[in-house]
Order: sequence, then C-alpha cells, then structure tokens
Amino acid sequence: MPDLLGSFPGPFPASPYADDIERQTTGWLDDFPLIGSPGGRKALCNITGQGMARTFPTADRDGLFLCADLLLWLTAFDDTHGEAAGAQDPARLARRISECVHLLAGHGLAEHDCPPRAPSVFGAALDQLLTRFGERATPTQYLRLTAHLRDNLFGILWEAHHLDRPDHVTLDDYRAMRPHTVFVRTVMAVADITLGYELTEQQRSSAAVRELEAAVADLAGWINDLASYQKEAAHDGPSPLSLPTLLMRQHGCDLEEAFRLASRMCEERAAVAGLRITELTAGGDSPLATHARAIESLASSYVWHIEHARYRS
Repeated sequence: MPDLLGSFPGPFPASPYADDIERQTTGWLDDFPLIGSPGGRKALCNITGQGMARTFPTADRDGLFLCADLLLWLTAFDDTHGEAAGAQDPARLARRISECVHLLAGHGLAEHDCPPRAPSVFGAALDQLLTRFGERATPTQYLRLTAHLRDNLFGILWEAHHLDRPDHVTLDDYRAMRPHTVFVRTVMAVADITLGYELTEQQRSSAAVRELEAAVADLAGWINDLASYQKEAAHDGPSPLSLPTLLMRQHGCDLEEAFRLASRMCEERAAVAGLRITELTAGGDSPLATHARAIESLASSYVWHIEHARYRS
C-alpha cells in the first residue's frame, strides 16, 4: 500500500455528529430499504456515517445527513444493480438507470408515463434526495450535482459492461472513468452546498483547482483499488477490473510489482494534491482556501475509509 503519511498523515478530524449520522442513515434505510441484508445495511451505514463525518468535519448536522444519504444511495445502487448484477443483466441495469435519469432531468416519478407506474425504491429515494438538495443548493450547484450523478450512473453502466472482460479496457480509459465509479467527483460537487461557499467560474476553472481535484480524484480511486483487490480477486471469474490488473497487462509484470507501481502513482498524486492545498490555503479564509480545505478533508476520508472492514469481508 502507498505511504501517504507525508501528504495525509492523520489523525483525521471528525465531526461531533458522526454517531448521529450513522443513526440517521440507518433510519433512512428503514424508510427506503435499498439493502436487504441486515449485515450489509449495518456495514454500509457505519462506513457512510463515520466516513462522512471525516469528509466534512465542520459541516452542520443537516448538511451531513443529506450528503450521507446521497453517498449511501449511490453505493447501494452500485452494490444492488451495478457490478456483478449489472454484468449478468445489463438490460435490467439500463432500465434502472433510465428511471434515475428521468428524475435527474427534472421529471416527476410518474410524469409522462401512461399508465403511471409505481417508482422503484431507488427512484423514490432519489426523488426525495433531489428535493432536499433543491431546497439547499443554488440553481448552478444543483445542476452541477445532477450532472455528476448522471456521470456516476454512466460509470456504473460502463463498469458493468466491462467487468467480465477487463482485457478490453485500456489504462487511459480506466483512469478517465474511475473517478465516476468511485463517486469522488460527486462528493466534491456537494462540498460548496454543504459548507455554504461558492467559487466563481474563473476560480473553479483555475489550473490550481483543476489540478487539485484531478489529483484527489485519481488518488481516491486508486487506493480503493488497492484496498479492495484481494476481496474482489477471491471471486471466481476474470481478474478484477482495477488499476493493478491493467498495470500487470501494460507492463508485463506480476501482481507484487503492479502494487508497487500503483502505490508509487498514488504517492505522486498525493504529493501534487498536498502542494496545491498549501498553495490555495495560503489565502486565509477566501472561498478558494475553503474549497482547498474541503478537498483535503475529502481526500483524508477516502484514505480513512479503505481501512474499514467493508474492504476485508
């Protein structure tokens, strides 16, 4: 595993609402039973609640509840309809995604349907989430969030399509898609909604911000690949669709060497992120500094969460 102590040393600050978030997500799953397994529900609520407390440790309670429910929804959708289930029945996955895209486009659950059909539990949960975000976000923030959610759904479909044939995926394509399948760009998109700041378009498109976000997006996906590789490789079938698999093929090396290469890539991206965070936070309490600190804590939460039992069992 990479050595990230130089860039993200920990211990990572956590919100005092951590246990409240975990309890709230448990209650939310009672209203929207997205996960059938009691053990799976408990593990998902724990990692989501404790992880979100480290993602935005200074956020208010309601903002943390909302972000945690969104991340829980994405993870549950991927676990239930993506990955292996999506690879086995891509048509069913496409239908599920179609319902979600309909909602993200601004249509009601039954609008334009003839006759009206009852929403799935995932559709009903997403509809509630979008309503809650619409009440908190500016129009621009809301549009940015829904665009990233569409990217997530496309990424889930892309991953399911290639899951059983990773040899068809190039390293460049994987690097481009991985942030969407690990949801890190979407978590970035809710930072300003949750913490109550807003960047200008010029600030958001600056080289420093783009490089910081790209480095953290890469880091989040790659450390996730390294942490989950053993668990995913234990299943029957082809090698996991992940960074070590693609590095082995590209470099003609064994798994141990692929892990060394991947770890070095992670350390390089962490160093880039650290330099940009230092640069952007030098401005004190400006929106750019607030954003950089938010991305720093977001990266820290991804570093924290790969040690969770979810990645070992």
